[in-house]
Formats: sequence, C-alpha cells, structure tokens
Amino acid sequence: MEVFYVSLLSLFVLLVSLSLHFLFYKNKSGLSGSNPLPPGKTGWPVVGESLEFLSTGWKGHPEKFIFDRMAKYSSHVFRTSLLGEPAAVFCGANGNKFLFSNENKLVRAWWPASVDKVFPSSGENKSTSQDEAIKMRRMLPKIFKPEALRGYIGIMDQITERHFAAGWDNKDEVIVFPLAKRFTFWLACRLFISVEDPKQVAKFADPFDLLASGLISIPIDLPGTPFRRAINASNYIRKELAVIIKQRKIDLAEGKATPTQDILSHMLLATDEDGKFMTELDIADKILGLLIGGHDTASSACTFVVKYLAELPEIYENVYNEQMEIAKSKAPGELLNWDDVQKMKYSWNVACEVLRLAPPLQGAFREATSDFVYSGFSIPKGWKLYWSANSTHRNREFFPEPLKFDPSRFEGNGPAPYTFVPFGGGPRMCPGKEYARLEILVFMHHLVKRFKWEKIIPKEKIVVNPMPIPEKGLPVRLFPHKA
Repeated sequence: MEVFYVSLLSLFVLLVSLSLHFLFYKNKSGLSGSNPLPPGKTGWPVVGESLEFLSTGWKGHPEKFIFDRMAKYSSHVFRTSLLGEPAAVFCGANGNKFLFSNENKLVRAWWPASVDKVFPSSGENKSTSQDEAIKMRRMLPKIFKPEALRGYIGIMDQITERHFAAGWDNKDEVIVFPLAKRFTFWLACRLFISVEDPKQVAKFADPFDLLASGLISIPIDLPGTPFRRAINASNYIRKELAVIIKQRKIDLAEGKATPTQDILSHMLLATDEDGKFMTELDIADKILGLLIGGHDTASSACTFVVKYLAELPEIYENVYNEQMEIAKSKAPGELLNWDDVQKMKYSWNVACEVLRLAPPLQGAFREATSDFVYSGFSIPKGWKLYWSANSTHRNREFFPEPLKFDPSRFEGNGPAPYTFVPFGGGPRMCPGKEYARLEILVFMHHLVKRFKWEKIIPKEKIVVNPMPIPEKGLPVRLFPHKA
C-alpha cells in the first residue's frame, strides 16, 4: 500500500511538472498566444552553444556557425544560447535593419556583466557600461565632426611617416599585426590625449594589450587569470590618465594648451544637457573606452589590407598608381590634406572589400527591452539578440561570388542598405567610422609608396578571437621601391 501511495504521489508530481512546463512553454512560445519562439536549439545547460560559436572563429570560419543554422532552422532568425543567455540571432539585411532601426525602442545595447568589472563607472550614480555608451555616443559626433577630422589628417600623416621610418624602413622582414597595433595606438594616443613620445606611448601599450586580451577571456576574477590582469590594467591606465587630465586642466587655464588640440581638451570643456562639466574620473573612463575602440579594430583592418594586397598583385598595382599620383602632386615635405584623401576612391573601395571579407567587428549583441514579434516568431523581453556581419557579407544573396575579392562592388551607389555593416548601423553606427577611414587610407598611402611585399607563410591560418587575426601575425618580406 505504501508503494502505491509513493507511486501515486510520484505520478501527481510528474503531472504537475509537465503541466507547469506546458504552461511556461506556451507562454514563452507565443507572447500573443499564437507565435512560437524562433526555431533552433539551446545546447548544453549554462554553456549553451557558446563553445561552438567561439570554436568556429578559432578555426577561422566564424560564418559557419551562422550559415549552418540559417540553413537548418531559418534564414531570418534562429534560437540559441550564448554566454549563458537565451539568444536569438537575426540574419540578413532585414535582420540588420530591424535591430539597427529599433535601437532604444525595442532593443538596447548589451554586454556581459563582466565588462562592468573591467570598466567600472567612476560616476556618482555608478551607471552601467550601457548607460555610459549612450552618453558617449551623444558626445562623439561633435568630436568626430568633419571640421575636426580635417585637422587630424596632417597629424596622421606625420605620425604615419614616423611609424614607417621606425618600424618598417631598412627591414627585410616584418610581422605586420604587432606593427599595425603599434601604429593605430600611437595615432590614438596623439589625437585623443596629445601623447606622441614613443616611450610614453609604449608605457600604455602593454597594459592595453592585457586589457584587450582579458576582455575576451573567461571572466574568472582570481589572481593570475587574464580577467584579473585586465582589471588591474584598467585601473593602472585610469590612474595614468588621471595624471594627464589634471595637468591638461592646468595647461588650459594657463594657455599652454588649446581647446581644439585633441579630444581630451574637448571633453574637459564640454558640458552635458544640464550645463555640468564631466569629472576627471568620468573623462578618464571615456578616454579609456575611446583608446580601446580607436585602435583595436583599425589594426585588424590595416593588417588585412597588407594580406590581400600581397595576394592580389593587380589590385596592388591599381592602389599603387592612385597613391603615387597623389604623392607626385605634393611638394617636398608637404603633408596630406583632406582633398588628397578624397582622391583615394579606389583605395577606399579596396579597404571596404577588405572590411567585407574580414570585418573587425564580427557582430554585436542587443537586449530585447520588451516582448515583440519578428518574422512570425516571438522574442521575449530580456533575450539577447545578436547580429552577424557575415550573415550578409559572405552571403551570395547580397554579394555574388562572396569569396571573390572585388572592389568594384563599392563603385557607384555600392551595396544595398544594411548589407555592408563593418561599422554597425542605425543609432549605433560606429561614430569613429570616418576617423577609421582616414587612418586606413593614410596607412595605405605610406605603405604602397614605400614597398612591395610577399607573405612568408602563404597559407597562414586566420583566427577570429573576437577579431580576425593571422595566426602568426602576418610575417612579410619587404621589397622597397627604388628611388
């Protein structure tokens, strides 16, 4: 009899569990009672499909995770679980358009909570990284407006000249990626905080490398882990920036610095909607974020420009001819200017094709701020939403022969809207897009007017973690042009 009661109780518990599961699933499957969740699978408990998502990048084919699931489940949106969160991946131009145009309406930017540990807010309200990003985006259009960028080109030209003289000239072989990182970081230090002494730049460079690598590591905050080293590096850099900021305030007051000399001066003199100035620590936070964003992605782009020009001699010749025509029009010692850069049309088409095939920003996360329906599927509030550049960049529906390197895709009106998205789109379009264009083109100008080159490892593996990087840093053999 006792066994009977136990069995009856077990059956009752099972029925209740199944009922609750059915009710929960029905609620989640259709927010309006009729729309299912997107098709897909969530993988292992907690881990989800994160390892598969990351491993395809480590193997050099990040698009495989996306395209395999687009083919199996839906070419519009599919369900998965990433970074411990239920997620939906939005695909294609329509998916990009929906997410970009609904920023701060149905969706908002999202990063893992670990990012707040590396970039803790110094503000009084202890706002999150998302809040700080919104504030920064309101400010950046003023900083990167065309008038300001025009003034940067001559400085970019000078720094680029010094970079090539120090790191490339009189060398038989170089490893490109570390040099590209050094170049873009030097440029960011000069234009953002007026630090250009190579020794002072180097003082920041190593902590920034620790910070960048720790951001993409497993967020275990224990001594000796990459994540803890990233936190320590962030604290160190902020303290160093605080010293620079204090001195700049004094220099501005004494007339030793000008309001327009760099982004730091602009931030010190800018006020918010309430007429308040930012605190020194708040400025340090924002400069830190800018330095991270201002050099990591561009260094990847510059590296892949070198890679593709080595592989495609005809493309190289066309870039060389365009750049030499500009170089020959300059008087000795005359710096590049805005008009020169506007003439680099073919070179920029080449750079865009590089960004299509090897986008530094592979994609980004959003978070659903309310329940909504997309493409007939329910998206619950709180779900993380991911868009992938490769869902359009390497998709033959939008780019015929997607693996072929073809700069002519960008002639005329260029690709269709929301298909070419290396800088994101909508309200979260990278505000530094034009800055990146200038530094990449100035880099290309100095590169091709000095050298031809060949890859030392012809079939070097590409690793995406989270940006595409040649596994060995892209070693090349240089052949200087004869004077």
